[in-house]
Amino acid sequence: MPADTPWWTPGRHRDRRERLKVRARIAGAVRAHFEAEGFIETAVSSLVHSPGNEAHLTAAGVSMPGGDSAPRSLYLHTSPEFAMKKLLAAGETRIFELARVFRGREAGPLNASEFTMLEWYRAEVPYEAVIDDTLALLRLAAEAAGMRTLSYRGRSADPFAPPKRVTVAEAFERWAGIDLLGTIDAAGAAKRDALAAAARRSGIAFGASDSWSDIFSRVLAERIEPELGDGIVVLDEYPRPEAALARARPRDPRVSERFEIYVAGVELANGFGELTDPHEQRRRLIAEMDEKERVYGERYPLDEEFLEALAIMPPASGVALGFDRLVMLATDARDIGDVQWTPPADHDRSTRSS
Repeated sequence: MPADTPWWTPGRHRDRRERLKVRARIAGAVRAHFEAEGFIETAVSSLVHSPGNEAHLTAAGVSMPGGDSAPRSLYLHTSPEFAMKKLLAAGETRIFELARVFRGREAGPLNASEFTMLEWYRAEVPYEAVIDDTLALLRLAAEAAGMRTLSYRGRSADPFAPPKRVTVAEAFERWAGIDLLGTIDAAGAAKRDALAAAARRSGIAFGASDSWSDIFSRVLAERIEPELGDGIVVLDEYPRPEAALARARPRDPRVSERFEIYVAGVELANGFGELTDPHEQRRRLIAEMDEKERVYGERYPLDEEFLEALAIMPPASGVALGFDRLVMLATDARDIGDVQWTPPADHDRSTRSS
Protein backbone atom coordinates (compact mmCIF):
# COMPACT_ATOMS: atom_id res chain seq x y z
CA MET A 1 0.00 0.00 0.00
CA PRO A 2 1.55 3.40 -0.98
CA ALA A 3 2.71 5.41 2.04
CA ASP A 4 0.64 8.46 1.06
CA THR A 5 -2.65 6.52 1.09
CA PRO A 6 -5.03 8.00 3.73
CA TRP A 7 -4.98 6.10 7.03
CA TRP A 8 -8.75 5.49 6.98
CA THR A 9 -8.85 3.52 3.73
CA PRO A 10 -9.46 -0.22 4.41
CA GLY A 11 -6.22 -1.33 2.77
CA ARG A 12 -4.08 1.17 4.63
CA HIS A 13 -5.78 0.37 7.93
CA ARG A 14 -5.20 -3.33 7.32
CA ASP A 15 -1.48 -2.63 6.87
CA ARG A 16 -1.36 -0.67 10.13
CA ARG A 17 -3.69 -2.77 12.26
CA GLU A 18 -1.16 -5.21 13.76
CA ARG A 19 0.92 -2.32 15.11
CA LEU A 20 -2.21 -0.69 16.51
CA LYS A 21 -3.14 -3.91 18.29
CA VAL A 22 0.34 -4.00 19.81
CA ARG A 23 -0.15 -0.39 20.89
CA ALA A 24 -3.31 -1.40 22.75
CA ARG A 25 -1.49 -4.31 24.43
CA ILE A 26 1.36 -2.04 25.55
CA ALA A 27 -1.09 0.54 26.92
CA GLY A 28 -2.88 -2.19 28.86
CA ALA A 29 0.42 -3.55 30.21
CA VAL A 30 1.52 -0.04 31.26
CA ARG A 31 -1.73 0.50 33.17
CA ALA A 32 -1.48 -2.89 34.88
CA HIS A 33 2.16 -2.24 35.80
CA PHE A 34 1.50 1.13 37.40
CA GLU A 35 -1.61 -0.08 39.20
CA ALA A 36 0.40 -2.97 40.65
CA GLU A 37 2.92 -0.38 41.88
CA GLY A 38 0.18 1.52 43.71
CA PHE A 39 -0.28 4.32 41.17
CA ILE A 40 -3.55 6.04 40.26
CA GLU A 41 -4.25 7.02 36.64
CA THR A 42 -5.12 10.69 36.26
CA ALA A 43 -6.95 12.55 33.49
CA VAL A 44 -5.94 16.22 33.57
CA SER A 45 -7.48 18.91 31.40
CA SER A 46 -5.83 19.68 28.06
CA LEU A 47 -7.12 23.29 28.10
CA VAL A 48 -4.88 25.51 30.21
CA HIS A 49 -4.03 29.17 30.83
CA SER A 50 -0.30 28.46 30.52
CA PRO A 51 0.91 25.66 28.21
CA GLY A 52 4.33 25.32 29.81
CA ASN A 53 7.33 27.62 29.73
CA GLU A 54 10.14 25.88 27.89
CA ALA A 55 11.78 28.24 25.42
CA HIS A 56 11.69 25.94 22.40
CA LEU A 57 8.26 24.34 22.85
CA THR A 58 5.47 25.85 20.75
CA ALA A 59 1.88 25.61 21.97
CA ALA A 60 -1.45 25.72 20.15
CA GLY A 61 -3.59 28.68 21.14
CA VAL A 62 -7.37 28.26 21.44
CA SER A 63 -10.08 30.92 21.49
CA MET A 64 -12.93 29.49 23.57
CA PRO A 65 -16.24 31.31 24.21
CA GLY A 66 -17.04 31.54 27.92
CA GLY A 67 -20.45 31.36 29.56
CA ASP A 68 -21.07 35.00 28.62
CA SER A 69 -20.00 34.20 25.01
CA ALA A 70 -16.96 36.43 25.38
CA PRO A 71 -13.87 34.72 23.93
CA ARG A 72 -11.22 33.43 26.30
CA SER A 73 -7.65 32.83 25.21
CA LEU A 74 -6.46 29.39 26.29
CA TYR A 75 -3.86 26.85 25.16
CA LEU A 76 -3.67 23.12 24.58
CA HIS A 77 -1.06 21.82 26.97
CA THR A 78 2.37 20.69 25.77
CA SER A 79 2.61 18.37 28.79
CA PRO A 80 0.44 17.39 31.76
CA GLU A 81 3.33 18.28 34.08
CA PHE A 82 2.03 21.42 35.79
CA ALA A 83 -1.39 19.88 36.47
CA MET A 84 0.10 16.63 37.78
CA LYS A 85 2.41 18.52 40.13
CA LYS A 86 -0.61 20.37 41.49
CA LEU A 87 -2.09 16.94 42.23
CA LEU A 88 1.10 16.04 44.14
CA ALA A 89 0.67 19.24 46.13
CA ALA A 90 -2.94 18.22 46.79
CA GLY A 91 -1.78 14.99 48.40
CA GLU A 92 -1.36 12.37 45.66
CA THR A 93 1.88 10.40 45.90
CA ARG A 94 1.95 8.03 42.91
CA ILE A 95 0.23 9.13 39.70
CA PHE A 96 0.52 8.42 35.99
CA GLU A 97 -1.24 9.51 32.83
CA LEU A 98 -1.36 8.62 29.15
CA ALA A 99 -1.95 12.20 28.06
CA ARG A 100 -2.75 13.68 24.67
CA VAL A 101 -0.40 16.63 24.20
CA PHE A 102 0.05 19.23 21.47
CA ARG A 103 3.19 20.89 20.14
CA GLY A 104 3.83 23.06 17.12
CA ARG A 105 6.97 23.23 14.97
CA GLU A 106 7.31 19.44 15.26
CA ALA A 107 7.27 17.35 12.10
CA GLY A 108 9.02 14.27 10.77
CA PRO A 109 9.09 10.50 11.29
CA LEU A 110 9.48 10.77 15.08
CA ASN A 111 7.32 13.85 15.67
CA ALA A 112 3.69 14.84 15.40
CA SER A 113 1.77 17.94 16.44
CA GLU A 114 -0.50 15.74 18.60
CA PHE A 115 0.85 12.68 20.37
CA THR A 116 0.58 10.61 23.54
CA MET A 117 2.88 11.27 26.45
CA LEU A 118 3.20 8.78 29.30
CA GLU A 119 4.02 10.80 32.40
CA TRP A 120 4.35 9.63 35.99
CA TYR A 121 5.47 10.92 39.38
CA ARG A 122 6.59 9.34 42.63
CA ALA A 123 6.67 11.43 45.80
CA GLU A 124 9.46 11.06 48.35
CA VAL A 125 11.80 8.96 46.20
CA PRO A 126 15.23 9.65 44.69
CA TYR A 127 15.20 10.19 40.97
CA GLU A 128 17.20 7.01 40.38
CA ALA A 129 13.91 5.23 41.20
CA VAL A 130 12.21 6.66 38.12
CA ILE A 131 15.19 5.70 35.95
CA ASP A 132 14.50 2.14 37.08
CA ASP A 133 10.80 2.65 36.26
CA THR A 134 11.69 3.70 32.72
CA LEU A 135 13.94 0.71 32.11
CA ALA A 136 11.20 -1.61 33.42
CA LEU A 137 8.74 -0.10 30.94
CA LEU A 138 11.10 -0.85 28.06
CA ARG A 139 11.11 -4.51 29.03
CA LEU A 140 7.34 -4.43 29.49
CA ALA A 141 6.78 -3.00 26.00
CA ALA A 142 8.99 -5.63 24.40
CA GLU A 143 7.18 -8.42 26.22
CA ALA A 144 3.74 -7.04 25.28
CA ALA A 145 4.87 -6.91 21.64
CA GLY A 146 6.37 -10.41 21.77
CA MET A 147 9.83 -9.03 20.93
CA ARG A 148 13.30 -9.54 22.37
CA THR A 149 14.67 -6.29 20.95
CA LEU A 150 13.53 -2.73 20.35
CA SER A 151 14.48 -1.26 16.98
CA TYR A 152 14.32 1.77 14.74
CA ARG A 153 15.54 2.05 11.13
CA GLY A 154 18.23 -0.60 11.34
CA ARG A 155 19.37 0.09 14.90
CA SER A 156 18.41 -2.14 17.81
CA ALA A 157 18.52 -2.32 21.59
CA ASP A 158 18.17 -5.15 24.07
CA PRO A 159 15.81 -3.96 26.82
CA PHE A 160 16.76 -6.94 28.98
CA ALA A 161 20.47 -6.02 29.06
CA PRO A 162 21.99 -3.42 31.42
CA PRO A 163 21.94 0.06 29.83
CA LYS A 164 24.97 2.18 29.15
CA ARG A 165 25.20 5.12 31.55
CA VAL A 166 27.12 8.31 30.83
CA THR A 167 26.88 11.81 32.24
CA VAL A 168 26.49 14.73 29.87
CA ALA A 169 29.87 16.09 30.99
CA GLU A 170 31.54 12.75 30.24
CA ALA A 171 29.88 12.65 26.82
CA PHE A 172 31.06 16.16 25.93
CA GLU A 173 34.62 15.31 26.99
CA ARG A 174 34.66 11.93 25.23
CA TRP A 175 33.05 12.84 21.92
CA ALA A 176 33.61 16.58 21.55
CA GLY A 177 36.74 17.23 23.64
CA ILE A 178 34.89 19.90 25.63
CA ASP A 179 35.13 20.49 29.39
CA LEU A 180 31.44 21.29 29.78
CA LEU A 181 31.51 21.88 33.54
CA GLY A 182 34.25 24.45 32.99
CA THR A 183 31.67 26.57 31.18
CA ILE A 184 29.29 26.71 34.19
CA ASP A 185 30.03 28.65 37.37
CA ALA A 186 29.66 27.36 40.93
CA ALA A 187 26.11 28.74 41.14
CA GLY A 188 25.04 26.89 38.00
CA ALA A 189 25.08 29.90 35.67
CA ALA A 190 26.24 29.45 32.09
CA LYS A 191 29.43 31.10 30.83
CA ARG A 192 28.60 31.59 27.16
CA ASP A 193 32.03 32.77 25.99
CA ALA A 194 33.77 29.80 27.61
CA LEU A 195 31.52 27.30 25.80
CA ALA A 196 31.81 29.26 22.55
CA ALA A 197 35.60 29.08 22.67
CA ALA A 198 35.57 25.35 23.48
CA ALA A 199 33.05 24.60 20.73
CA ARG A 200 35.05 26.61 18.21
CA ARG A 201 38.18 24.60 19.05
CA SER A 202 36.12 21.42 18.55
CA GLY A 203 35.05 22.54 15.08
CA ILE A 204 31.42 23.33 15.90
CA ALA A 205 29.92 26.14 13.81
CA PHE A 206 27.47 28.54 15.46
CA GLY A 207 26.18 32.08 15.10
CA ALA A 208 27.49 35.19 16.82
CA SER A 209 24.14 35.68 18.54
CA ASP A 210 23.79 32.07 19.67
CA SER A 211 23.36 31.63 23.41
CA TRP A 212 25.07 29.07 25.68
CA SER A 213 22.03 26.83 25.23
CA ASP A 214 22.12 27.20 21.44
CA ILE A 215 25.76 26.14 21.36
CA PHE A 216 25.11 23.30 23.81
CA SER A 217 22.33 22.00 21.55
CA ARG A 218 24.57 22.13 18.49
CA VAL A 219 27.27 20.09 20.20
CA LEU A 220 24.69 17.62 21.48
CA ALA A 221 23.15 17.16 18.02
CA GLU A 222 26.39 17.02 16.04
CA ARG A 223 28.77 15.15 18.35
CA ILE A 224 26.88 13.41 21.14
CA GLU A 225 23.59 12.04 19.79
CA PRO A 226 25.26 10.28 16.80
CA GLU A 227 27.19 8.23 19.39
CA LEU A 228 24.01 7.10 21.16
CA GLY A 229 22.62 4.92 18.39
CA ASP A 230 23.34 1.46 19.74
CA GLY A 231 21.54 -0.13 22.67
CA ILE A 232 19.99 1.79 25.55
CA VAL A 233 21.81 4.84 26.89
CA VAL A 234 20.97 6.76 30.06
CA LEU A 235 22.40 10.26 29.53
CA ASP A 236 22.51 11.67 33.05
CA GLU A 237 23.27 14.87 34.99
CA TYR A 238 22.26 17.52 32.49
CA PRO A 239 23.84 20.91 33.18
CA ARG A 240 21.74 23.31 35.26
CA PRO A 241 21.14 25.73 32.35
CA GLU A 242 19.41 22.87 30.49
CA ALA A 243 17.16 21.75 33.34
CA ALA A 244 14.70 24.51 34.19
CA LEU A 245 12.34 22.19 36.11
CA ALA A 246 14.90 19.96 37.87
CA ARG A 247 16.65 20.35 41.19
CA ALA A 248 20.44 20.64 41.40
CA ARG A 249 22.61 17.67 42.29
CA PRO A 250 23.57 18.14 45.96
CA ARG A 251 27.19 17.16 45.34
CA ASP A 252 27.66 19.52 42.38
CA PRO A 253 25.34 22.50 41.81
CA ARG A 254 26.59 22.85 38.24
CA VAL A 255 24.54 19.82 37.21
CA SER A 256 20.96 18.77 37.77
CA GLU A 257 18.94 15.68 38.54
CA ARG A 258 17.85 15.30 34.94
CA PHE A 259 18.33 12.33 32.62
CA GLU A 260 17.29 11.35 29.13
CA ILE A 261 17.06 7.81 27.80
CA TYR A 262 17.94 6.97 24.20
CA VAL A 263 16.87 3.64 22.71
CA ALA A 264 18.32 2.55 19.34
CA GLY A 265 19.20 6.20 18.77
CA VAL A 266 15.69 7.46 19.57
CA GLU A 267 15.30 10.06 22.32
CA LEU A 268 12.52 8.44 24.35
CA ALA A 269 12.22 9.70 27.93
CA ASN A 270 13.12 12.79 29.96
CA GLY A 271 13.16 12.56 33.76
CA PHE A 272 13.77 14.88 36.70
CA GLY A 273 14.29 15.08 40.37
CA GLU A 274 11.67 17.82 40.58
CA LEU A 275 12.44 21.37 41.61
CA THR A 276 10.09 22.49 44.41
CA ASP A 277 11.45 25.95 45.25
CA PRO A 278 8.79 28.35 43.86
CA HIS A 279 11.10 31.38 43.86
CA GLU A 280 13.86 29.58 41.96
CA GLN A 281 11.28 28.06 39.63
CA ARG A 282 9.82 31.49 38.84
CA ARG A 283 13.27 32.84 38.07
CA ARG A 284 14.01 29.94 35.72
CA LEU A 285 10.66 30.11 33.91
CA ILE A 286 11.04 33.86 33.34
CA ALA A 287 14.51 33.19 31.92
CA GLU A 288 13.01 30.56 29.59
CA MET A 289 10.37 33.00 28.39
CA ASP A 290 12.99 35.71 27.89
CA GLU A 291 14.86 33.30 25.64
CA LYS A 292 11.66 32.38 23.82
CA GLU A 293 10.94 36.03 23.16
CA ARG A 294 14.49 36.55 21.90
CA VAL A 295 14.31 33.62 19.48
CA TYR A 296 10.63 33.49 18.46
CA GLY A 297 9.24 36.90 19.40
CA GLU A 298 6.60 35.52 21.78
CA ARG A 299 6.16 34.39 25.37
CA TYR A 300 3.55 32.46 27.35
CA PRO A 301 2.06 33.47 30.70
CA LEU A 302 3.30 31.80 33.87
CA ASP A 303 1.00 29.42 35.70
CA GLU A 304 0.75 31.23 39.02
CA GLU A 305 -1.22 28.39 40.61
CA PHE A 306 1.56 25.98 39.67
CA LEU A 307 4.10 28.21 41.41
CA GLU A 308 1.86 28.44 44.48
CA ALA A 309 1.47 24.66 44.52
CA LEU A 310 5.24 24.11 44.49
CA ALA A 311 5.43 25.65 47.96
CA ILE A 312 3.52 22.66 49.39
CA MET A 313 4.51 19.98 46.90
CA PRO A 314 6.52 17.13 48.46
CA PRO A 315 9.91 16.10 47.08
CA ALA A 316 9.21 14.01 43.99
CA SER A 317 10.69 12.55 40.83
CA GLY A 318 8.99 12.18 37.48
CA VAL A 319 9.37 11.14 33.86
CA ALA A 320 7.82 12.12 30.53
CA LEU A 321 8.04 9.33 27.93
CA GLY A 322 6.95 9.48 24.31
CA PHE A 323 4.44 6.64 24.22
CA ASP A 324 4.06 6.62 20.43
CA ARG A 325 7.84 6.34 20.11
CA LEU A 326 7.86 3.42 22.55
CA VAL A 327 5.31 1.63 20.36
CA MET A 328 7.41 2.43 17.28
CA LEU A 329 10.43 0.80 18.91
CA ALA A 330 8.42 -2.26 19.91
CA THR A 331 6.98 -2.73 16.40
CA ASP A 332 9.94 -1.57 14.26
CA ALA A 333 7.78 1.21 12.76
CA ARG A 334 9.48 3.83 10.62
CA ASP A 335 7.02 6.67 11.17
CA ILE A 336 4.98 7.85 14.16
CA GLY A 337 1.83 7.97 12.03
CA ASP A 338 2.04 4.20 11.64
CA VAL A 339 1.35 3.65 15.35
CA GLN A 340 -1.31 6.32 15.91
CA TRP A 341 -4.92 5.24 15.48
CA THR A 342 -5.74 8.54 13.75
CA PRO A 343 -2.61 10.56 12.87
CA PRO A 344 -2.99 14.35 13.21
CA ALA A 345 -4.47 16.10 10.20
CA ASP A 346 -1.22 17.95 9.54
CA HIS A 347 1.04 14.88 9.71
CA ASP A 348 2.99 14.54 6.48
CA ARG A 349 1.81 11.29 4.89
CA SER A 350 4.85 11.28 2.60
CA THR A 351 7.05 10.28 5.55
CA ARG A 352 5.02 7.16 6.37
CA SER A 353 5.85 3.61 5.47
CA SER A 354 4.50 0.31 6.72
